[in-house]
Amino acid sequence: MCICVNCHYVDRCTTYHAVEIQHQERHLTENPTFEPTEPTINVNIRTPNNHEIEMEWDVVGCLSFKEEKGKWAKLRPGELVPT
Repeated sequence: MCICVNCHYVDRCTTYHAVEIQHQERHLTENPTFEPTEPTINVNIRTPNNHEIEMEWDVVGCLSFKEEKGKWAKLRPGELVPT
């Protein structure tokens, strides 16, 4: 799971913005202004059939991470939190 959903900076982070693009998700902000320090991204690649490739991007580490539990959920009340 992406640690960003519980990060204080999720709504203005350039790395999370890039993850949203990869997942084809609606952005929390169109113009992120926060550049995190040394984010680490895991990319999981799956081939559920021979004609399709699925990639899942998760930020699993970041020196700038500042925990704020439920930050993403506060920004999008009622929506399912990305996993």
